[in-house]
Amino acid sequence: MYIREQRPPQSSPVENGAPVQGTWTGPFEGVDLLAIRRPYRWPLPRSLRDSRIKEWESFFIQDDHYFLEAVLANVKFYRVAQVFLYNKESGEKLKYLKVIPFGGWRLPQNLHNASIDSHSMKFFFRIHTWLDADTIRVDLDIKANKRRPSFTAHLVYDLNRRESSPLVVNLSFSERRCVYAYKAMAAVRGDMVLEGRRISFVPSWTSGFFFDFKGFYPYRMSSVWCTASGFDGKGRRIGFSVAENQTRENHRNNENALWVNGELTPLPAVRITMPQGINADWIIQDLEGMVDLVFSPQEPLRSGYNVILSRADLESPLGYFNGMLVSAGGEKIPVHNLWGTGEKIYLRV
Repeated sequence: MYIREQRPPQSSPVENGAPVQGTWTGPFEGVDLLAIRRPYRWPLPRSLRDSRIKEWESFFIQDDHYFLEAVLANVKFYRVAQVFLYNKESGEKLKYLKVIPFGGWRLPQNLHNASIDSHSMKFFFRIHTWLDADTIRVDLDIKANKRRPSFTAHLVYDLNRRESSPLVVNLSFSERRCVYAYKAMAAVRGDMVLEGRRISFVPSWTSGFFFDFKGFYPYRMSSVWCTASGFDGKGRRIGFSVAENQTRENHRNNENALWVNGELTPLPAVRITMPQGINADWIIQDLEGMVDLVFSPQEPLRSGYNVILSRADLESPLGYFNGMLVSAGGEKIPVHNLWGTGEKIYLRV
């Protein structure tokens, strides 16, 4: 059985100018990757070091009827605010996207009581992380135009410490370059209004993931993520988030995790393959016998661009996961038609 050391929370993932790799049971007091001394072979001014840090906050929220995903990302050469809503019954898809040249946002260095937002005359998106009150709040207000309907949402994550254990990791790309990640799954409550229709998210049936990432990612970044949530045959809220990325040592520490009624199980490294292409079944397996899943895409989604020295390709199909996961207690948990998303990203910036 795979076992990973989980340390008590500490002030920072950087100690004496060097990143510390590991897994923790709670968020850091602050995450300032510029505190790392000489992350590159050559001494670079602070502004150039800062330009290499990519950071974002994102969330996934869903019940039986809707899947809502949104992200605020700062890759320094541009910023992205994206909101995506999918109606599982009708297949209707709505996408709201803002791409802003050059940097400007500063994502918070802690999650205790901080916020980040993107706003303009017809677009407002704010994430307020308030872990001191066991809460994350999301506010969206997007006005209608000729191509899209109006959309408003006010959502609240219940991150009660007794019912939602986060995964906090710091992983290395090299001796001095790393990526920090915070992942949490919780019940969500709130309302959204779409074209004048009010839709309520009831916490007993609504689950949400929240992600916070900061890292000295390589110039050519490539990763594959798989995330899903729902309820098992015993009525328990379950969810998982696993990834295959470019970190150096991902057996002892990685960003893979399973949640069962808020209880966290760190998972081993996984291999994600697509034998017949991205729109056919994905195979997700580990070497410890804890992860054995098949992802069957139902709704292909793609976005990207290619501009001079910068390029982005994102494939993020929605679909069903089936298979088996094993918890830290050794329980085999059947996964049957658990709705979620796979993401394959290539980013050169």
